[in-house]
Amino acid sequence: MALESVERTDNGYLVNANDWNEEIAAEIFAEEEITPTEEHWDVVKYVREETLNGDEPNERNIMKAMGKIWGRKVKSKEMYEMFPGMPSKQGLKIGGCAQSTRKGGY
Repeated sequence: MALESVERTDNGYLVNANDWNEEIAAEIFAEEEITPTEEHWDVVKYVREETLNGDEPNERNIMKAMGKIWGRKVKSKEMYEMFPGMPSKQGLKIGGCAQSTRKGGY
């Protein structure tokens, strides 16, 4: 399934999280002008999994989780270099989840 075949909100988020797949995520990465690395995929998969389990992670949670996965301390600056439009928000968008209603990064 390709991105043009799924329903999206005005802000580009998928309407139905079940429409998501890695091909669609790759197309959204391209739209967001991000060339994904393995670490980008780790963030997107983590945010998606947490959100689908009912817990929308904030920036601090993402950094802690990635620190465990990557085996090093992850700084906010690094996360914003990877996801300039805010790691949690772009992570949700690329991960096919609903747009965040939370204010701020923490």
